[in-house]
Parts: sequence; C-alpha cells; structure tokens
Amino acid sequence: MTTPAQTTLGESSPQARNPLKELEALGQSVWLDFIRRNLITTGGLKRMVEQDGLSGVTSNPSIFEKAISGSTDYAEFIAQLEAQRDGAEHSLSAGEIFEALAVRDIQDAADILRPVYERSQRHDGYVSIEVSPLLAHETEKTMAEARRLWKEVGRPNVMIKVPGTPEGVPAIQQLISEGINVNVTLLFAQAAYEKVAEAFLAGLEKRATQGQDVSPVASVASFFVSRIDTLVDGLLAAKIKATSNGEEQARLKALLGKAAIANARLAYQFYKREFSGPRWEKLRARGAQTQRLLWASTSTKNPAYRDVLYVEELIGPDTVDTIPPATMDAFREHGKAELTIEKDIPGAQQALANLESAGISMKQVTDQVLDEGVKLFADAFEKLLEAIGKNRTQPVPPQVYRQAQSLSGDLEGAVKSTVDDWTMSGKVRKLWARDASLWTGTDESQWLGWLDIVDKQLQQAGSFKSLAEQIKKAGFTHALLMGMGGSSLCPEVLKLTFGRIDGFPEMLVLDSTDPAQIRAIEKKLDLSKTIFIVSSKSGTTLEPNIFQQYFYERAKQALGGKDPGDRFIAVTDPGSPLEKVGASLHFQQIAQGVPSIGGRYSALSDFGMVPAAVQGMDVARFLERASEMVHACDVSAPADNNPAVQLGAVLGMLAKRGRDKVTLITSPGIADLGAWLEQLLAESTGKQGKGIIPVDRESLGEPEVYGNDRLFVYLRLTSAPSTAQDAALKKIEDAGQPVVHIPVADVYDLGQEFFRWEMATAVAGSILGINPFNQPDVEASKDETRKLTSEYEKTGALPAEKPFFEGGGVRLFADERNAEELRQAVGGEASLANYLRAHLARLEGGDYFAILGYIQMNEAHERALQMVRHAVRNTKHVATCLGFGPRFQHSTGQAYKGGPNTGVFLQVTCDDAEDLPIPGQKFTFGIVKAAQARGDFAVLAERGRRALRVHLGKDVAAGLTALLAGTREALKAIETM
Repeated sequence: MTTPAQTTLGESSPQARNPLKELEALGQSVWLDFIRRNLITTGGLKRMVEQDGLSGVTSNPSIFEKAISGSTDYAEFIAQLEAQRDGAEHSLSAGEIFEALAVRDIQDAADILRPVYERSQRHDGYVSIEVSPLLAHETEKTMAEARRLWKEVGRPNVMIKVPGTPEGVPAIQQLISEGINVNVTLLFAQAAYEKVAEAFLAGLEKRATQGQDVSPVASVASFFVSRIDTLVDGLLAAKIKATSNGEEQARLKALLGKAAIANARLAYQFYKREFSGPRWEKLRARGAQTQRLLWASTSTKNPAYRDVLYVEELIGPDTVDTIPPATMDAFREHGKAELTIEKDIPGAQQALANLESAGISMKQVTDQVLDEGVKLFADAFEKLLEAIGKNRTQPVPPQVYRQAQSLSGDLEGAVKSTVDDWTMSGKVRKLWARDASLWTGTDESQWLGWLDIVDKQLQQAGSFKSLAEQIKKAGFTHALLMGMGGSSLCPEVLKLTFGRIDGFPEMLVLDSTDPAQIRAIEKKLDLSKTIFIVSSKSGTTLEPNIFQQYFYERAKQALGGKDPGDRFIAVTDPGSPLEKVGASLHFQQIAQGVPSIGGRYSALSDFGMVPAAVQGMDVARFLERASEMVHACDVSAPADNNPAVQLGAVLGMLAKRGRDKVTLITSPGIADLGAWLEQLLAESTGKQGKGIIPVDRESLGEPEVYGNDRLFVYLRLTSAPSTAQDAALKKIEDAGQPVVHIPVADVYDLGQEFFRWEMATAVAGSILGINPFNQPDVEASKDETRKLTSEYEKTGALPAEKPFFEGGGVRLFADERNAEELRQAVGGEASLANYLRAHLARLEGGDYFAILGYIQMNEAHERALQMVRHAVRNTKHVATCLGFGPRFQHSTGQAYKGGPNTGVFLQVTCDDAEDLPIPGQKFTFGIVKAAQARGDFAVLAERGRRALRVHLGKDVAAGLTALLAGTREALKAIETM
C-alpha cells in the first residue's frame, strides 16, 4: 500500500543534509512508489528529482485506484475518453479508459526522468507500468499485454512490471530477449528470485545469440520486504502466547522483525554470485547491465519498529529502493545513510535457520505472501475498473465529498487569502513534510504519525479481520471499551452509529468514574460472556487503569475464580505500564498504538480500529474509504482543492475574526460524531488564550438567538437527512450566519471525516499560531486530582470544604474570588435563583456558557441540563456547551482552561447514593469523581475563570429540578433588568 505523496513536494532547507541523496553515493538508487497526475503537472516529481536525487517511479493498479478515486485530477480526461467512440459507436471499456490515463501518466513521468536516464547511461530514470494482475498465472497473455504496453508507452525508459510467478518466469525470459525492459514484481522467496535471475540471463544470452544489442535492456527484480515480517511476526506472536516457558518465549521474541531483512540480505548475496564469473563477464563485455535487486514494500507496518527500518538495513551498491511517500519523508528527516546490506550475513543465515527450528517454514511464508500479493493487486484492479465503470455517461467522480460554504464577502475574502497564502508559501508541503515551523517550531514534528496511519492500517487489514472472526467464534455477547478522551470517543461514535452487528458482541463504552454509571453499565453485561478492551495511550491514565482493576476482579468472580486475562485486550503504546500489566495477566491481545499519534488523533489507529473489529465492522472497507480522503488531501492536491485545507482555513480564519464558536450540526444517524469533533477542536486549539470553542448537541434555534461569534458546520448524512435540521439551518443561513455544509454519503464515510477534521484542525492550529498537538491544561487537572487522591490515601478523607450558600436542597461552592463577586452581586437577598442570576449576568457578548456535569450521564440528566443550557442560550444569546465529567476533562476541558477567557462555567456535582470500591485501592470511584471535580474547579479558578459549583446531594433528580427552576427564575429576572 502507498500513502499520500507527502514527500513528492517536500522541501528541505538548502543547508540541511538530505539522507536520500546520500544513498546515491552508496550505490543505491531511490525510486518513488507512487504516481498521481498532480504530482506530474505541479512540478512535484521534477522537484524530487532535483532535491532528493529521485531516479525512478513505480506504479500499480492500487496506486492508480487511489489517485483516481481520491482526486479530481482525472475527471476531465475521463470525460474526454467517455466521449470517444469507435466505428461501431461502442463506448470505451473501463479497462481501456484506465489504460489510456495510466499510459499518459507513465509517458509524462518518463519524460521528466529522461535526463536521469541519459545522464546515468540507461542505468536509472525508469518508470514502471504493470500488466494486468489478472494475468499473473497466464504466460502468453502476459507477454502479449507487455508487448502492447511497451509499444503504447513508447519510451525507452519505461519498465513493464511482470509478476515473478512460475507462469511469469518464461514470459520474463522472452520479453528480455525481445529488448523489453522488465520490472519483475512480487518476489518474496530466494528460490523464486534465483529463477528470475536465470530467466534474465537466458533472455540476454538469446538476444546476444541473435546478434542484437543487449546494452539498452534493463531489468530490476522487486524483492518484497516488510510483508514477510508482518506474517512471520504474527506466527511468532501466536507461538509466544501458546507457551509459558520463559526461555522459549525469549528465544521466539528474539526472532521478531528479523525474517524480512535476513531474507533480503541473503538474496543480495545470490545477486553478487550470479552477476560475476565467466557467464556474466561474457554478457558484460557486450554492454549488458545487471538485473538489480529492488527493495519493495519498505514501509514499516509494525509501529514498534523504527519507521525507516527497511530502508536503513538494506543499503548497498547496485540496489534500488522504491520507497512510499511517508517512508521517504521519514528517511529524509531522520534516516541514516550507511552501507548495511552485508552486515552480519552469518546472523541472517542463523535467523532463518532459527525460524525453521521454531516451526516456521519460510517456504510456506513466501508462498502465502505471494498468493496474497497476487490477490491484493488483482482486487485493486477489479476495484479500479468497477469505479470507472459505475457511470458510463459522466466522468468518474471522486469518492470524497467536498464542503460547500456560505460566507459573507469579507469572510469569504479572508478565507481565500488564507488559502492563497498556503499555496504561495508551500504550507501543504510543509505539513506533509512534518515541518514544525508551520506551528510553533517546538515538538510538532513528533506528533504527525496520523498522516500515514491509514495506509499502514490497510496493509494489516487482515489482522483486523482475523480478530473479528476470533471474537465472533468465541460467542461473546458484550464488549466493554474502557478508556477516556481519544481512547473512548471514537469507539463511542462507531458504537452509536453502527449499532449492534449480527453475530458480534454489543459494544458498550465506559468513560465515567460516576459509581451509578458504572453500576448501570455492569448491569447490562453478562460478565462471563464479555470481552473487555482497556484503552490508554500512555498506560498511566487513572480512569482506564481503575476500570481494569474493577472489571478484572468482577470477571474473575463471574468465572468462578478463573483468571480472565484471555477475555481482555489492551490497546496502548509500546512499552507502556499497561502493556506490562497486560503481559503479566496474559491478556488475549495487546494492540500497540503509534507513539507519534496523540490520543485525539488516534481514531484511525488501533485505538479506533481494534474496537471496530471487535464490534464486527468491516474495518478494511472503513479504512479504504478513509484512504480516499487521505489522497484527496495529500501534498499534490492544490490548497484550493484540498478538503482539509479548505475546512481548516475556514475554522482558523473565522476564529481569528472573532467567530470562534463552532456549532456542530450532525444528522441523527451520525449524531455522536459531534462528541469526537468536540474533543478534537477544543483540546487541539484551546491554549495560549486562543482557541475554537465547539458547540455540540445544542439544538438549532431561531436566527435571533445567535450572536456574531458563530460558525455553523453541518455534517449531513445524505442517505438519511433530517428535514427539520435542513429547514432550521436554512433560516440561520438566510439570516447571514456563516455555514459550512459537508455531505456524508454513508456511515462508512466517517473514516473520511476523521481524517478530514484531523488535518483541518492541524491547519487551523497553524493559522492560530498554536501547537495543536499538546494539552498542557489537561495535565494540570490531572495533577490536582492526584494531589487530592493522595491526600485521601494519607488521611482517609478529602480536604474539608465549606459552601458559601446552602438552601433549596443544594449547596453552592466557589473559590474566594468568585464567591465574593457573587455575594456582592446578590447583596442581602441570598437564594439559589439570585446566585444563578448573578452568575449568568456575567455573560456578555462573545462569551459562552458551559455546564460541567459530574453526575451520571443518562437520558434524564442530559434532558434536564439541556433545558438549562437552552434557556440560557435563548435569553443571553450566547453559545452554550454541555459536558459530563470526568470525560470532558480530556476534551473540552483544555479549551475551558487554556483557551480564551470567555467562558462562564456551572459545575454540577452530587453525593453518590451508593459508592463503589476499587480493588487494590483505598479510594473509591466516588472519591475519584469528587477529586476530579474539585481538581477541575481548582484549575478553572486558578486561571481566573468565572465559575460556580452547584452541589445537588444524593437525590439528583430533585436537585436538577431545583436547578432548572432556579435558572428559569434567574433568567426571567435578567430579562426585566
């Protein structure tokens, strides 16, 4: 799989060393494993040749499929081809259309690389085009198509890709004898490579015998690398899990990540032997060039491995490395260029011998990956033809929906100027090149792993399918995801969007320390038939850790004392404390996150996709749809046609113009997407006194209740829209409010939205001049919570606190500054309604009102608090927010504390009717929740926020009734002021 062409236009500063160019001095050629029309037409390919020393390009149907479906680059050309008719007035077939556009791209790329071809005396400068993967096992048809493509492209520096299958070997020999350049693809086994090398030599010898010139004939043998480790490591992991012998486990672990590099290094040893000695010297004397080994599949699939592992470990003379864009970016940034191809050859031989001793046959491995590779390319080709054939009368539309926006003249002009600046300054290139100067120049480059995660996930899509099959076979009735923030919000979106899928467990999500909420979820579970997912990036987050402790013991009791480790899955970063806990308790699986992806950007990593697989979703389909958005947003897409840059420009520019409250409207079928977006926007942008305040689940009102600080974004599920939403938003739009419309065709398109908004948020962060990847104020609340829980562990009680008002069944708390301001405003008429009046009267134009509910999150409580927020919105004409703690601490809490000081906060707490102990801890869930609420409030106060805490007691329903009544009375008084 390939990732977007982020490297293709990446710029390095003139004085910086470029490890990519250093490879040339070591005898290795760098080719790009990617092609797209815009890469050619915008000058990106030419720049790579000049700046990175790029000397070749490879393509395949999968690459073309993504380029066509993920962009509008080919729409006009396809329309022209559709209009063509032959003498019988027969439309061109999908295959003919694909070939025409592919040949055009290959010809143009070959022309750009022609100077390299001539300068290197035909050693480099090649562009590869593949015969149909459907012909992988048909010799004669492969030869016929190769000849036709060779003639059709008509460039001396083209290579025809032919698979190294048993049926492909005789075709290779014949094509070489005819003077056709061949890129032999899908080589995994040394034995297969040996046959291919023999075919190449025999073809040259036949050509020489016929008296023809052998010097122009070029060939490479594409030896695939990382896919070997993906399969072997999976087999090793199963064996490690199956044994309890420590020595055996250590021996097997030592073999992880060793097979692919060892296999390739030994293939290079054969290359050196084959292309030396009398037979070869005879051909060399006639001007023949060797059939160089080309390393393919060099992106790192396992996040635990160095991202440039397969490039750094296979550097040597007379080799080619075809590198996908993301890996090229990474190597340019931090790769080490030194000769490694012949490092520790005895060790490589021993590694393969040890695998055989462990019961892993390399022959079986290479046979399997060959079969899978042939199928993968064939499936991609079929998908490509299907996409082209969907509409025979119109150009094939991209499978990505772009936004439409309604902005006033000055706002539209400001956004256009911003997009133009991104174009002129090459900022899209900087983003894909992970250039931290695009933001604050600190650590941003370390947090951009989400840019290429989709294609990495697609390369291991089979593992998600295997997990789903395993879960289905086990017959679990429920799955419980335990996490916070980024670890729980994506799974919650998917659970609420897709619902329960037949044959798979019902997914429940726990992200609250409220004892009543934990009990309510537990009542829904059959603990003996539940699979538990503990999700924490750092592995140190308090909430998922205590959730795990609690439910591990509950599951153990349900299983009659049997250890339930095989019913637990951990999703965490490599080396985290949670990984160690999972290993010690023999969890069924430990899925590893990517350290360079922050929690709120992790939806398309294992933090989102492992729960999706457990739930029974078609993860491969979901990722394929996401991939289309990735390619639509890549570096070769102009800024004014890049969906994420367009959205980010609107978000960032309008926020700078004072419209920093983004009202999110989502169709009922995708309603929970707003909660995920809320965290992404708030936690990413709310810092340094700046930020975007997302407004989720605020029902649409009449136009007059909105101020001039709003932007409305409507994510409309086109297959199931709400006519009421349509009508209400039209009135708001007609009143002149800025509105962005984003159509979502299908629930599986949520993968596209995850990526669109991640990149758009990064763009908005750049425009605002902040680091969108850190969350300093979230940590501040955690620190306060730790102080309070530590105090409880020492003394058995939280520090005493005293309300400044008590009455009507509620108590009011605040820091001294807020309490004094409210006392003075109320004067001698102390009552709940009067204190609420004084608090709400502090709301001014451009402010927002946020309710922070540290109570059970259920329908009744949310309904009551929604009535409070809407009453405030309708009277004060300000944006309103509603969140439940502690989950909002990990999302909007960052913006509330670190963003603009325009919030007026109402924290709602309660006494727990029945607390819940935590195994192995002195504190309870109720104590944790109380500490979190108090710690959260303390940071708000420390940051000078206008905050009031309403404590409801044990009867939450009665307390909420009193709060609503008091709010209505307070607002009525405000209206008469």
